[in-house]
Amino acid sequence: MADWTHLDESGKPGMVDVSGKEITARRAVAEARVKVGPVVAAALAEGDLMTKKGAVLQTAIIAGTQAVKKTSELIPFCHPLPLDGCRIDAQLVGDRVVIACECTTTARTGVEMEALTGASVAALTIYDMCKALDKGMVIESTRLLSKTGGKSGDWEVEA
Repeated sequence: MADWTHLDESGKPGMVDVSGKEITARRAVAEARVKVGPVVAAALAEGDLMTKKGAVLQTAIIAGTQAVKKTSELIPFCHPLPLDGCRIDAQLVGDRVVIACECTTTARTGVEMEALTGASVAALTIYDMCKALDKGMVIESTRLLSKTGGKSGDWEVEA
């Protein structure tokens, strides 16, 4: 069980002790994709779709940013991090809304979970705001694209 960072020797879950780790600059980029139907795609292609809840893409960016800041409250063993930055982009590409969430920090642990959480919540927000037009939308994937900094070094998804 020693290979699992969030389990102790007896198999009990717990937060990783990062007190001995070096404080370094860290960055992570995650992506989520939402496959939308032709009605939503056409509406978004004309510009950010305005609904009774607000502008879809802009609201998704705000929701994703709020989620990034609450990651440690949502995921039990995530450390609360001092975020240096968060940028979210959401745009229609064909029949998909592609969301990219980039997070940066200077800390003892990385921001992968924050980036993944931001992209995920932005995708959920797009679904929520567009479900009146199409309940068949699919959140296809959420994945880490890259991370830099820390003991494990840099990593990037293979093309």
